[in-house]
Amino acid sequence: MPYHFVSSLLFLFLTSILPLSQPVKVEVVTNYGTMIIQLYDETPLHRDNFIKLVKNGTYDSLQFHRIIKNFMVQAGDIRSKHATLTDTLGGSDLGYRIPAEIVPQHFHKKGALGAARTNNPERASSSTQFYIVQGRVMNDSLLNHNENRINQFLASHYAVNDPENKPLLDSLDAARVAKDSILVKELTSKWTLRSKEYSKFERYQLPEAHREVYKSIGGSPHLDQNYTLFGEVISGLEVIDALATVPTNQRDRPTTEVRIISMKILP
Repeated sequence: MPYHFVSSLLFLFLTSILPLSQPVKVEVVTNYGTMIIQLYDETPLHRDNFIKLVKNGTYDSLQFHRIIKNFMVQAGDIRSKHATLTDTLGGSDLGYRIPAEIVPQHFHKKGALGAARTNNPERASSSTQFYIVQGRVMNDSLLNHNENRINQFLASHYAVNDPENKPLLDSLDAARVAKDSILVKELTSKWTLRSKEYSKFERYQLPEAHREVYKSIGGSPHLDQNYTLFGEVISGLEVIDALATVPTNQRDRPTTEVRIISMKILP
């Protein structure tokens, strides 16, 4: 019997008795309840970074420093572990960024786990800061409106990365450095119009399957295709609702302590 035939039979036998690898699940214990998050294998850079941070205990005792009801809850500022309720948070992480991994089939339904980021041209993610979507239930009219918002974000992204627009952006940066307020205002107006009218990209349409989910459990669709999603809550959606009801100040900072007690990788 040929060797390659024996090897094939052995492979088929082993795959029939050995379990396939399962998506990684993370238990998130908060002072408002426990959630189970499943990480996406399609975003390996974000998945592996999150696993590393969970195993290192980076998230243990951090606060949810930004909460917006009917939108999302955000955590991961490493300064929040020892911060008071009056400290300004949201600007700290571990100092590196993760390249964007924006996957078309991932969308901002309720429970989606996303990577926070600055407004950088690469859409690279914060090393530690993340958000979990609460959102709200949508109808077709709202979804159409959000589809337009998605494409506005995409137009801005592609415009800022278009080499043809570099001279204008360089001039705007130079005017800001020179503190020439009149020129800054003029160039900003010109850039706003150019990015709004930018059309050299394929416009995004919300898939019907995504629309149905948004119309049933809700979410925040305007962020689709612009932020990396790398997991979702598969147990404990009610905890998100509990977190979202916490009173906040004008900066969306909770006025009472909302804390991650611990995170761990489930076997």
